[in-house]
Amino acid sequence: MGFALLIFGLVVFIGIHVLTTRRGLRASLIQRFGEGGYKAAFSIVSVIGIVLIAKGFSVYRATEWVDVWYPPKALRHLTVALMLPAVILVVASFIRGRIYARLKHPMLAGIKLWAVAHLLANGDLGSIILFGSLLGWAVFDRISLKHRSDAGAPPIPVGGRGNDVIAIVVGVVAYLALAFAFHPIVIGVPVVGG
Repeated sequence: MGFALLIFGLVVFIGIHVLTTRRGLRASLIQRFGEGGYKAAFSIVSVIGIVLIAKGFSVYRATEWVDVWYPPKALRHLTVALMLPAVILVVASFIRGRIYARLKHPMLAGIKLWAVAHLLANGDLGSIILFGSLLGWAVFDRISLKHRSDAGAPPIPVGGRGNDVIAIVVGVVAYLALAFAFHPIVIGVPVVGG
């Protein structure tokens, strides 16, 4: 049940995000439902996908766990270290400065780093499917961005080094919150000392 729910959630979440790469289809949906309607539907379907993934992964972890390989403990430490730049990159996609200008798509870079870090530390089948699928989607999305012919959304102003400093500070705070509060309480896996 959990495994099937996890996969269904991934199909829903990744599917709605892949839809955005089909620019003609996306444009026709926006024309049909309006930009607000399209964005609302996109957000609702994305949240449904996340909820299904979370529930499916939770049930899988509790009742259907399948080990594929046993990562050395050192890789767990590497994962903890890689998560700091991953979180900073995601934050830098919203607080735009030189990091954003240099990488162009720091959120996708952060997601790829997050997925790789978690693949290093988790050797069970569910984790491999979860993090591997999201890594594959982020790579696909980054490649598709290079081939889009439409202008997309209006450009968002990009700041300078000050925004980078803010992004790094906010990223460190978010990283600590994820490590010491979110991960052990919501995910049920302690990051430090577990």
